Amino acid sequence: MNIVFRVDASLQMGTGHLMRCLTLANCLQAQGHHCLFICREHPGAQPELIQGAGHRVELLPQGCYEPHLGEPSHASWLGATWEQDAEQVLALLQGQDLHWLVVDHYSLDQHWERKVRTCAQHLMVIDDLADRVHCCDLLLDQNLGRQARDYDALLPSTADLLVGPHYALLRPEFAERREASLVRRTHLRGIRKILVTMGGVDIDNVTEQVLGALDLSSDANLEITVVMGSKAPWLASVQQYAASMVSRVRVLRGVGNMAELMNDNDICIGAAGSTSWERCCLGMPAILICLADNQRGVIAALEQEGAIRSFDAAKLRECPQSLISLMRECQRDVLELVAKAAKVTDGLGAQRVTEKMESFYG
Repeated sequence: MNIVFRVDASLQMGTGHLMRCLTLANCLQAQGHHCLFICREHPGAQPELIQGAGHRVELLPQGCYEPHLGEPSHASWLGATWEQDAEQVLALLQGQDLHWLVVDHYSLDQHWERKVRTCAQHLMVIDDLADRVHCCDLLLDQNLGRQARDYDALLPSTADLLVGPHYALLRPEFAERREASLVRRTHLRGIRKILVTMGGVDIDNVTEQVLGALDLSSDANLEITVVMGSKAPWLASVQQYAASMVSRVRVLRGVGNMAELMNDNDICIGAAGSTSWERCCLGMPAILICLADNQRGVIAALEQEGAIRSFDAAKLRECPQSLISLMRECQRDVLELVAKAAKVTDGLGAQRVTEKMESFYG
C-alpha cells in the first residue's frame, strides 16, 4: 500500500503526534508498505526523525493564522487556514495512487477531510479529543476510558472505530521487553532509580522544577535519568542544574532506547503523553504531571485504574516537598502499581492497526 501521513510537530504542540504516526509508519513499512509524511515547517518540526526512519517527507511552508469562532479549538496550531493546507496537500499528491491518507492533527476536521479525501482510496483519523466532526473511513483513539459512543455524533455511520490502549501505537521494543520488565519488577522492593521525562519539548521547563523537588530529599543514593527532546529549549538550563544536585543525575537528549531506560529504572515522573502507554506496557510505576488540558482525561482514567499517581503542576511550584511524600507512597504501593499498569496495554497496538488497514484490501 501507499500511505501518506499529514501530521505536525512543533515547540507549541510537542512531538507526540509525530512520534505515534512514525511508529505506525514503521510497522507498515515492515510489512512492505510505503509511507510519505507531509509536515509544516514549524519551529521544532524534526523532519530528520522521519528521514532517519527511511520515510520520505515533504515540508509545507511555515505560516501563521488567527482562528475564527467556531473552528476547531486548536486551529491556530496549523499555521494556515484549513483551505490553504488542503490545497497544498492536494498539490503535492496530484497524480499519485494512494491507498490511505492518515491525518493526526487537532487543527483539522471534516472540512479539510472532505476536501482532500478524493486523493486517496481511504482516509484515517487519529484523534484523542472527540470534540469535532470527522469524515473518514477509520478512526483511532487510543486513550484509556474512551468509549465508542463518544464518537456517535462525530463520524459517518460507515466508519470503523478503534478505541482504547489495546490499539496504542508503541514501537516493537516495548512489547519485546515487556516480560523481562515485569519479571524484574516483581522483585522491586524500593525506589532508587528515577526516570524524569516531561515530553519532547517541555516548553515550561517543568523538568527543572521536578529536579528541584527531588533535590530537597538530599539523597545521594538516588540515581536520576532525565530524558529531553533533541530540540528541547531548556536543555542547557537543566544540565546546569543537574550538575549541582546531591543525587547522581544524567541528562540525555533525543534518545532511541526509551524501552531500555524504562526497563532499567524503578519509577517515572513524567507527562501524560503517548509515553503513558509505553510505561504501562512495561509495568512501570509513574507519577504523572498534567502539562496540557488534553492530558487531563488520560491522567484521570489511569489513576482510576490504579495504574499511576498524579501530581499537580501548581503544587510542584508551591509545595515541591510534597512530591517526595508521594514518592514514598508509591514505594509502599509499588507492586500494586506495577500490576495495574501492566493490565492497560500489551504493546501490540501498532500491529493491530496495521492489520486493520490491510483488511480494507482483503
